[in-house]
Amino acid sequence: MPRVSIQTQDFDVSTELHALRHGDRGVGAVCSFVGTVRDRNEGDAVASMELEHYPGMTEKSIEAMVDEAFARFDILGARVIHRVGLLQPLDQIVLVAVTSAHRGQSFQACEFLMDYLKTQAPFWKKEQTAQGARWVDARVTDDAALARWGITARNA
Repeated sequence: MPRVSIQTQDFDVSTELHALRHGDRGVGAVCSFVGTVRDRNEGDAVASMELEHYPGMTEKSIEAMVDEAFARFDILGARVIHRVGLLQPLDQIVLVAVTSAHRGQSFQACEFLMDYLKTQAPFWKKEQTAQGARWVDARVTDDAALARWGITARNA
C-alpha cells in the first residue's frame, strides 16, 4: 500500500485504516483525521471546490512530509490520501492516518502531518460561490500551527 495517494475517487476510511494496521502486531494506536469540503468559507456559501496539483511533484512533497513525521515521532505507519478534481460540500477531501505503539505518538504525528499538509503541500484550491470563482489562500492560523513544530511557513 502506498503511503501517499492523490486521487479523484472517494476513499473508505475503514478500509484504509484496516490496510494501514493489517499484520502489524506492534500497533497499539491508530489516529486519523478526515477533512471534508465546507459549505461556507469567509462568510460565503461554497457551491463546490476544485483542487489542482502537479502530478509527481505533489506526491514527492507529501512523501517528504511523511519521512519527516517518521524522523520526529515513534510511528509505525502513515497514510495520506488527498483528493483532487471537482468536489462538493461534505465530500471527503483528505485522510491522514498514523499508527504507533502508543496513542501520544500517533496523535502528534497525525497533527504534524495535517499542519504540514495544510500549508506546504502543492495544491491549488478554487471555490465556486454566488459571487464567482476564487482561489483559496493559506490562512495565517495554518502558518502559526506549522510554526509550533519549528517550521517556518513559506506562505506569509
